[in-house]
Amino acid sequence: MIRDESTAGRIVKYTGLGICLLITIFPLYWILVTSFKDPGTIFAYPLRYWPEKWSLDNYTGLFEQSNFAIYLGNSLLVSTVAAALATVVSLLSAYVLARFEFRTKGAVMGAFLVTQMIPGFIALGALYVLMTRMYLVDSRWGLMLVYVAVSIPLCTVMLRGFFENVPASLEEAAMVDGCSRLSALFRVLVPVMTPGIAASYIFNFVNCWNELFLSVTLLNSDSNKTVPAALNGFISSFNIDWGSMSAAAVLSILPTMVLFAFASRYIVEGLTAGAVKE
Repeated sequence: MIRDESTAGRIVKYTGLGICLLITIFPLYWILVTSFKDPGTIFAYPLRYWPEKWSLDNYTGLFEQSNFAIYLGNSLLVSTVAAALATVVSLLSAYVLARFEFRTKGAVMGAFLVTQMIPGFIALGALYVLMTRMYLVDSRWGLMLVYVAVSIPLCTVMLRGFFENVPASLEEAAMVDGCSRLSALFRVLVPVMTPGIAASYIFNFVNCWNELFLSVTLLNSDSNKTVPAALNGFISSFNIDWGSMSAAAVLSILPTMVLFAFASRYIVEGLTAGAVKE
């Protein structure tokens, strides 16, 4: 009897997981298939879940009719630089919060956490006025600056957990051997925390790569647009270019997929190290 109940439980569990997996994967599959359909067959009825004839017209038209290569380059530049700067600044601030005691430490941590509870679009108006006065509207460097400021709180909280899992005796031993505190941080602690730093950088990169509201608000000219802003441009008041949008969506997903494929080991190690405190 117990064996039958266990088998039934496994069937229910794997069936539920299979349904969840199907619901998650099907939209990605549909976007991929649509991107390879002939533009004239996208709206064919009945629906075709597998194209009779594979076509690259959506991809060729995407690059011929728009500056999508420029959009990809802008997103890559902005996301790479902003994620790197945010990770470096967060590394220093997380070290201070993990290793030092000061009166406003709790307030600082509380402020970092509260910022994650407030929707970012609430501050778009004030942010636009501020960036206008700083002459950073319609500038990739201005967008990088905003992304760095937005990424620092969460990244700091993540890296603080990693620092607290590293024994303080490591840096103390390095300082006894003649290292300064800053030298001990970069020569001793950073190599130990490589998985955690890599995980934080990847999260920053993905968040910057996928961000839409700030890029649409702060970037006006076509030459400065990022991929999310370009994807938003395929939607007009009377029409949606599903073929080009699907092709653009597939190309925009590829960099993050490749990044996760090569860095998945660091992500798992980093999240595990930050979640368990010895």
